[in-house]
Amino acid sequence: MDQPQWGERFTRNMVSAEKDLPARFDPESGENVLWSADLGTDNYSSPIVADGRVYIGANNARPRDPRIQGDRAVLLCLEEGSGELQWQLAVPRLGDDPYMDWPRIGMCSPPTVDGDRLYTVTNRFEVVCLDVHGQSDGNDGPYQDEGRHTAGPDEPPLEVTEKDADILWLFDMPQEVGSYPHDGAHASILLDGRFLYVNTGNGVDNTHRKIRAPEAPSLIVLDKQTGRLVAQDGERIGPRIFHATWSSPALGAIGGKRVVFFAGGDGVLYGFEALPQDLPEGPVRTLKRVWRFDCDPQAPKEGVHQYVGNRRLSPSNIKSMPVFQNGRIYVTVGGDIWWGKREAWLQCIDAREEGDATETGLLWSYPLQEHCCSTPSIAEGLAFVADCGRTVHCVDAETGRPYWTHTMRGDAFGSTLVADGKAYVGSRRGDFYIFAAGKEKRILAEIDLGSPTASTPTAANGVLYVATLTRLFAVKEKRASEIATGRP
Repeated sequence: MDQPQWGERFTRNMVSAEKDLPARFDPESGENVLWSADLGTDNYSSPIVADGRVYIGANNARPRDPRIQGDRAVLLCLEEGSGELQWQLAVPRLGDDPYMDWPRIGMCSPPTVDGDRLYTVTNRFEVVCLDVHGQSDGNDGPYQDEGRHTAGPDEPPLEVTEKDADILWLFDMPQEVGSYPHDGAHASILLDGRFLYVNTGNGVDNTHRKIRAPEAPSLIVLDKQTGRLVAQDGERIGPRIFHATWSSPALGAIGGKRVVFFAGGDGVLYGFEALPQDLPEGPVRTLKRVWRFDCDPQAPKEGVHQYVGNRRLSPSNIKSMPVFQNGRIYVTVGGDIWWGKREAWLQCIDAREEGDATETGLLWSYPLQEHCCSTPSIAEGLAFVADCGRTVHCVDAETGRPYWTHTMRGDAFGSTLVADGKAYVGSRRGDFYIFAAGKEKRILAEIDLGSPTASTPTAANGVLYVATLTRLFAVKEKRASEIATGRP
């Protein structure tokens, strides 16, 4: 089946129901590799697969179109069977300050696909709705300024070709809601019927000690048809953000009530009532908070930026997504990788609580090696997660009891993927592991990817997709008949 968004729909669990996935592959010899595609030099995005197309972030280090030169973040649309380029969205950098849009980094946000529309957040912190067919079926509207958008604000517009993306509408978050971005946009949009829930990426400026937009929302809701702003949070998270906002929301049903779970840049989990699908048009609403859990209640809460660079005492933040499973939330939290304390935890929280659940909601907490960017995988009563301390962990999902750990050569920025009885994960040193997804540690394969990886593997339609900083590999277990004939 397709994988049209990052993680399981609504829950964000990093699992897949795919079967017959490979237990090994070799990028160097080509064993079990169907095809690979060039991503440039700095891909931090995870692949998405829908309706015969694969979407993945890239940069413009090796331009695919001679018209488009210079540093760009790029979203590629590739043909699922061959990896051939169908179209690309190439976006100029946001400005001269590298801390607003880090140079050379590829498009980081994994898109969400819904029918013939794709929703994603660009490196300029624009929420865009794209036609999955690109310009091959004409330039659909209402947005018609793709040539100027690709060229940049100070350059003459480029001629639009069939290899360009077709933007249907665009919502500029810094302009429209006053957010102040930091480093790079990483947002996986939560699609719920009519509505798109999006983290704004609000964060510190280049001093790392000041929030330029303290009143800006951290979570907004847009109408998927038009891009109209429908709602936003009213929690005033801004002053408490330690670094930036990188976590994307999940959704679950609690006692018949649908709740959107969002992890703020302040280390706090929030639960908001999901908007009703029959909500009439009107003024911008404020999301109603029904639940709150502080993942690190002993951490500093005031004057948080005086702790920048303090590796022993600092606030916590959350870069991974919360995973909703059986009335529980699983989330990784801890000191900031670059600026905070060297403590981190995988926590399991009772999502059935109401109000402030900080004192009553924690079911268990498991210590990690260092801070963690990874979203957990919850499968068959086990929780798998990898951290920035170069360690893969397998613990009991009910109790937090540890079963095993494994040390990798590098730290993990991406998440584990559990599928077909296997747990897949890679590190930023380029080592990739395939484990048996069980209580006993069993390594099925250790693979040298030839390049670091900072993304999460994706499984779709019998194929495993593994992205490094430089290439995307489509991997499939070849049967004996396929090997004999040389045909898939």
